[in-house]
Amino acid sequence: MASGNFKAAGYPWRLFAGADAIENNLKAAVARVAAKRAFVVCSPSVSRRTDTVRRIEAALGDQFAGVCDGIEKDSTFGSVRAATDAAKEAQADLLIAVGGGSVIVAARAVAIFLAEAGDPFEIMTQYPEGKPAYSPRLMAPKPAIINIPTTPTSAMNRAGTGLKNPDLDHRMEYFDPKTRPLAIFLDDAALLSAPPELIRSTATTVFAGLVGALAQLGANPLSDGDQGHAFRLAHNAYVRLMDELDNPALRTDLAIAAFLQNRAEDDGAPRFRGGAFSGNYAVSTALHIIYPRVGQGEATSVVHASAMRLAEAVEPAAARRVAEAIGVWRDGMDGPDGTAAALAVADALEAIYTRIGMPTQLRQLDIPRDELAAVAGETVKNFNANAGARTAEAQIADALRLLETAW
Repeated sequence: MASGNFKAAGYPWRLFAGADAIENNLKAAVARVAAKRAFVVCSPSVSRRTDTVRRIEAALGDQFAGVCDGIEKDSTFGSVRAATDAAKEAQADLLIAVGGGSVIVAARAVAIFLAEAGDPFEIMTQYPEGKPAYSPRLMAPKPAIINIPTTPTSAMNRAGTGLKNPDLDHRMEYFDPKTRPLAIFLDDAALLSAPPELIRSTATTVFAGLVGALAQLGANPLSDGDQGHAFRLAHNAYVRLMDELDNPALRTDLAIAAFLQNRAEDDGAPRFRGGAFSGNYAVSTALHIIYPRVGQGEATSVVHASAMRLAEAVEPAAARRVAEAIGVWRDGMDGPDGTAAALAVADALEAIYTRIGMPTQLRQLDIPRDELAAVAGETVKNFNANAGARTAEAQIADALRLLETAW
């Protein structure tokens, strides 16, 4: 743990968890920012297969301004523009996102499009040829946002936004701290409304991310504490999840774990810096975007262990920390390169993923081997994972090597 200089950041938010959190706290949360027109953004499945939107309307009364339930998987640009038009027509002054990561990200984009005068294609992250990528500053005040996640997702209190647009060769990316939520509701019934396959996929993304976070050495005391507790919550809940699907406490713990990891990053923990233990975010995102049938969790689990096995050298202290947390550390693993512990962690993760029903090889997703080069090419324009730090050639070569190993 580092004891030297470090920075930490805090953001205004309130979190409400438990049974009837919506009924007990939502109206007051909306009133706290003097909002008069609260507009719900969600997917068709949330509005048609659950009673969450009806509960929100009943809780808000005349503060409820309507709903747009057309948000599509991966936050498509078309569905976000439609939601923006609907929110504008409803004269919304507050947005309530109800759903998983796609909906929560979409609500941030709606807030940006409502407030910013610039063309969406000009204010998004730019990738100029031969130059580093950059994100334009988005200065206009944004309408307040309340998030009611139905799955554990790291999107719940972030400020980054990525939209799928089939007309482009990369996602439309935006970053605006003013789109962070003023409140988050971890409502028992809302979390239990997610079907087994979805909750398993999103929980995998959270758990895998925290494995990588554990491998980051030298974190300041704030980040280190959040990451350690987040992993313990996620590990305990993840291995029990599919056996206790009706237990809201496990879903809440996974959501809190995602929240704590986000807070650790706000307090200085770098993102995606767990080396081989982090898998490969750019590869997983490319798989998820190119093949809509592949969930983010599945795209993560199929490359996670392979990334560790490909590592030629691993920081021994990081490897020991992860191996101890997973429960596979043994005497004699403390070699000079840490690979013995990394291999043990890889085997353990594959066993955990298999037991919970997640794929561990690309071929299990029916992805043709001759399409791997195209997937590797898609990894270049991903600001979170690269931001121009490596050449496109190096990024593609590394990605293709991992994909071939994971196939």
